[in-house]
Amino acid sequence: MDNSTNVTPGGVNIDAPDKANPCSVIFKSRLRSLANWVGGLLILGILWWLGGYMLYINPDTTNFADFGPIPTFQAFPGLWLDGTIPNAISSSSYRLFSALGIAIVVGIPIGIMMGRSKAFREVSNSPFQLLRMVSPLSWEPIAVIVFLSWNSAIIFLLSIAAVWPVAFATAAGLSKVDPAWFKVAKNLGANPWHVLRYIILPAITFDILTGIRSALGVAWIVLVPAEFLGVTSGLGYSIADARETLSYDHLTCMVLVIGIFGYILDSSCSMAIKRFSWHHKEEP
Repeated sequence: MDNSTNVTPGGVNIDAPDKANPCSVIFKSRLRSLANWVGGLLILGILWWLGGYMLYINPDTTNFADFGPIPTFQAFPGLWLDGTIPNAISSSSYRLFSALGIAIVVGIPIGIMMGRSKAFREVSNSPFQLLRMVSPLSWEPIAVIVFLSWNSAIIFLLSIAAVWPVAFATAAGLSKVDPAWFKVAKNLGANPWHVLRYIILPAITFDILTGIRSALGVAWIVLVPAEFLGVTSGLGYSIADARETLSYDHLTCMVLVIGIFGYILDSSCSMAIKRFSWHHKEEP
């Protein structure tokens, strides 16, 4: 049996299996992800430019050519320097995070009760599902009557939209927890606070954060149409104002700001899920 190996003059065994450098693999993976990210944006930008160009060359739609990317990016510095974009982001962020905080404070306890109590889950399921399926904007006529200001009414609408993803995600996560954990904790003398702190919350962190991510997306979608009426600040108001003044470049600029800021918020939630979930489950 021939045990000889093929060795180069430099002493490298060319018959040995190729073991990739872990750092090189990680670098290539991140480079590929970056290339895909940039490539996707380029495709979107090209399609946007083609749409704007078709508007420009058509005599019937030439007046709407400002929807294109070039006028939009030209309008961005002016809208930023005059405070339109920062002020709109600040006002909308206040409403969004206030509503999200309310949804978390209300939704997590409801979800825990749904997950831990069969009786509560069976009694509450029908009314909760009914309320969940009502469009949040349907509550607007009632909200403007009940609340003294449009600002409070918008926060209420966003809270109604965001509370259900948090509650149902929390309940779904708790239903997957092994019941033996609770029996062991009880045998060891754990009180309800210990069970909540050391078993329930760590076990369902991933599900809670996933629910918050979904709630953020729903509230972000509801925010813009909710700001179309009654308020004089925010991203939705800026779009309505640009539409009324026929400033189409300003309109598309604010739409772009909404997309960018929403993308940042969603990516932040995704990173939080990866960072704080005990099993580090991979999220798309």
